[in-house]
Amino acid sequence: MLQKSDPRNKDLVVNVNGRLTHRDAAAVSPFDSSVQGGDAVWEGLRLYQGRIFRLEQHLDRLVGSAKALAFAAIPPRELMVEEIRRTLVANRMFDGVHIRLTLTRGVKLTSGMDPRLNQSGPTLIVLAEHKPPVYATDGLALVTSSVRRFPPDCLDPKIHHTNLMQSILAKIEANVAGADDALMLDTRGVIAETNATHVFLVDRGRVLTPCVVACPEGITRGAVLELCAAHGIPSEERDLSLTEAYRADEMFCSGTMGELAAITRVDGRTVGDGRPGPVTRRLTELFRELTTREGTRVVQAAGDAP
Repeated sequence: MLQKSDPRNKDLVVNVNGRLTHRDAAAVSPFDSSVQGGDAVWEGLRLYQGRIFRLEQHLDRLVGSAKALAFAAIPPRELMVEEIRRTLVANRMFDGVHIRLTLTRGVKLTSGMDPRLNQSGPTLIVLAEHKPPVYATDGLALVTSSVRRFPPDCLDPKIHHTNLMQSILAKIEANVAGADDALMLDTRGVIAETNATHVFLVDRGRVLTPCVVACPEGITRGAVLELCAAHGIPSEERDLSLTEAYRADEMFCSGTMGELAAITRVDGRTVGDGRPGPVTRRLTELFRELTTREGTRVVQAAGDAP
């Protein structure tokens, strides 16, 4: 699965610490912590008809991750929301937009890992792109990666940081195998997530998903579990093995960039009948309905004046 470039993104305006510039002119210092050591936190947001879905939950996770990394300063939420709004207005964006919000520890006085070298405050980056859900709707193929997800005693996945090397290495394996994405296990051999999304199995009508031990606390994942509870769909969070994935009736993944997407092959094995199943289809529709009525209004219309 290779994302396609949207021609509307050719002349994007990007926001770096409040400065709005053309994507080709945008600059982050080589002394910035994100460049020096991947020392940054981030969120993926999605804009629906001028509203960002569960913006407050995303900001909760961003701020919590920055606190866990002992950032000396964190911008007020109102400032971050305003910079998101300014970026969307500058690009005349209203719907079908994915926003990557990144907060770094900031620029260092000189190269080095020591956070005491950061004395100028954090760097806030807002990158908004025209980007509909990126996954195919007819089913994804996964291959299990040899790369394992860290448990909390190595690097707590509840810190939503930008060091994504595990995911990149797993994605390389998936690419070589001709799969869409990689299924990743934890150090116990239990399913964690994919290289980019959370995972759900359906077994005899019951929705199962891994505990958040070696995977982050997903916003879309949480919404799916809430939808199950609200609509009488049995669900459970527990450890899941590869064998349970191989014998599942249905399988799907969730995430902000791709929403919900069916998984129909794992390690060369067909999941269910090889098509998106009824529970997956129902939850996909329920999620779409949810995004039409929930969200924080940030822009009024695509033509809002910058």
